[in-house]
Amino acid sequence: MLRAHSLECIRDDRCLFRELSFSLTPGQVVSVEGRNGSGKTSLLRILCGIRLPDAGAVYWHDTEIGRLGPGYFLHVAYIGHADGIKLDLTPRENLLFAAALGSRRDNADVDAVLDRVGLYALEEVPTRVLSAGQKRRLALARLLATSAALWVLDEPLSSLDRAGIDLFEALLREHLADGGLAVMTTHHRLGLDGAAVQRMELSAP
Repeated sequence: MLRAHSLECIRDDRCLFRELSFSLTPGQVVSVEGRNGSGKTSLLRILCGIRLPDAGAVYWHDTEIGRLGPGYFLHVAYIGHADGIKLDLTPRENLLFAAALGSRRDNADVDAVLDRVGLYALEEVPTRVLSAGQKRRLALARLLATSAALWVLDEPLSSLDRAGIDLFEALLREHLADGGLAVMTTHHRLGLDGAAVQRMELSAP
């Protein structure tokens, strides 16, 4: 469903990667690894269509994503280093806003989603009063509120405690079991119980 072909990324006159290719089918996850500055975040942004590659192309169902236009974004849920939430909104309002922008999951119950990520009692407080870990949980809750098949996640475990990591692993296992796909960066080895994981090492010169 997702295919990267001969991708190249240049930043500040430095080539981060070139001739990078891989394919991803339902139920699979790619774990992108490498030291700081190796191009991990740049790769994720290219896969999301946020940044253009300097060479090569990304395909979704064998169609280049540039030809799909905004329709491609309905299939993608992206969580970057920043949580991507609005601090003046409540957690409930943040989820409703995210669902309205993307493809809302059929019968998605916002309150049930907040309960799943441990934020049910905080659904009506301003998001700015939440702890860093709670804000990250809210960011992850957006994954459950949309029907995006492709999750692109940049260090999703940031600020999470052990319980939060266990929660994320459970959410990812369920997504993959339902035929979803994921590309992510993380410094942690995840417990995915035999899921098909491709590990990709980036090492910019």
